[in-house]
Parts: sequence; C-alpha cells; structure tokens
Amino acid sequence: MFKKIVRFLFVILARQRISIALSKGALSQNLRKIDQSDPKTWEFSAFSQNGEDGIIEYLCANIKVPNRYFIEIGSSDGVENNSAFLAIVKKYSGLMIEGNKSASALSKKIMSSMNLGVEAINTFVTKDNVSVLLKSALHSNPDFFSLDIDGNDYYVAENLFNAGLRPAIVAVEYNSTLGDEKALTINYQENFDFTKAHASELYYGVSIKAWKKFFESLNYKFVTVDQNGVNAFFLDPERFEDKFYKSIKGYDYKENFYELRKFKQNNNKRFELIKNMDFVNI
Repeated sequence: MFKKIVRFLFVILARQRISIALSKGALSQNLRKIDQSDPKTWEFSAFSQNGEDGIIEYLCANIKVPNRYFIEIGSSDGVENNSAFLAIVKKYSGLMIEGNKSASALSKKIMSSMNLGVEAINTFVTKDNVSVLLKSALHSNPDFFSLDIDGNDYYVAENLFNAGLRPAIVAVEYNSTLGDEKALTINYQENFDFTKAHASELYYGVSIKAWKKFFESLNYKFVTVDQNGVNAFFLDPERFEDKFYKSIKGYDYKENFYELRKFKQNNNKRFELIKNMDFVNI
C-alpha cells in the first residue's frame, strides 16, 4: 500500500511539473524572435534544460518529409528530457529509453495518460544491446534522436548507426571540459558511472571535436551547440532543403555553464583534474 501511495504522489507531482513546463514553454516560445540562420534565437525550454526544446522544434518543422517519430536514450522520468515536448505538445510517437527503473516506470505511467504512441523502455544501454533496442523502434530513420547517458555515448552511437539508425536530427551531449581541439572519449566500461569514475565527476562522454569527426564520417552536417554548452546538434542533409541548413551559423563550441559555475575554471584548467584518466583518441 505504501509503495502505491508513493507512486501516486510521484505521478501527481509529475503532472504539476508538466503543467509548469507547458506554461513556461508557451511564454518563452512566444517571446522568441527567430532568425533562421541563428540557432540561439530558436532556443526555449519547456521540458528541456538548456533551450533544446526550441532548437528541436524548429529543426523538426523544417524536415522535408517528417515521420513524427523520435528515439531518446537517457530519457529520465519522461518529463525533463529532450523528447517530452515532442511527445506531449506535438504528439509525436517514439521510444523513451532509460536505465533507471523508477524513472522509467514513472515515464511509462505519465505517457500512458499523455500519449499512447510513446513506449517507455527500462534498459541500461550498452554498445552490445543497441541492435535489440533498434528493433523496438517503428522507424530506423526517426525525425529526432537524442543520446545522453553521461558515459559511453560514443560507443553506443557508433553501434547504433552501424546497425542502421539514420535520424534526421541528432542531439548528443558533449563534455566541454575536453575542450574543442581534442577528439577524445572515455575508455569503454560496460557499467560506467561518471559519479564513481572520478571525484570531480568530469570524466565522462565525448568531446565536441570527436562528435564532429564521427558525424562528418556519416555525412551529417553540424548545426550548433546550445548556449549552455551541453548538447550538440547535427542533421542529415538529405532530409532538409539545401538553402535551410546552409544558411545556419551556429556556435561551434560553448563552455558547459554548470561546470564553469561549479569549478570557476575554464576547460583547460578543469581538464588538468582528469588528464591522467584513460582516454581514447577518435
């Protein structure tokens, strides 16, 4: 009985968060003055943390032949992520994949009342189970794909794209502490946990240059990073008009605002804290 009460309270709280997110998103969306060539003018946050909702919404609106489907790996509880705006406001179908059992259960509960086209899957994603996850998707070429697992992102992405994933738009987290000149990622560890990997919690993920090299090899075009220095965006030029993506002038790199605020040091000084960790050059 106690567990049922707790779950009920979490659902009530989640619905309150959704209501707040919708109000916040509507206000910030209406205040935008969009310049097609300037991604910072696209940004707004409803369910996302760093303006991603606006970037994603604007890019999705310019896909030539949309299928209104998304896949997100690292979707948390379904309320604070990169696909909730598409699922709740735009009514896209898709997959929300999350390794935390409780968060995934809440996501499933929320989406059962918000959007039956969204499937919440509880799986800790590794490079070896990505092909199974892809089989759960209705489309291997979704309009939008998001990856944020704070660790083995590069290896998961590599195997997903090798298995046939080809989204129109990609959002991936990058580690700004690794700077913009080094093409690095962490050494693969199946059960990687960034909170345990290093006391600073700065040893995780992929540098922006490594992501650019990876997606360039797949003929994707770099769009921008968000203003808070957390996510990088790429697009498949086959799904967009040339005049649209060729006019975009985004940020090549931004410092992670949260880490800059916490450490009061730029990326070069922060990297000194983890320079002896095990990195792989891309």
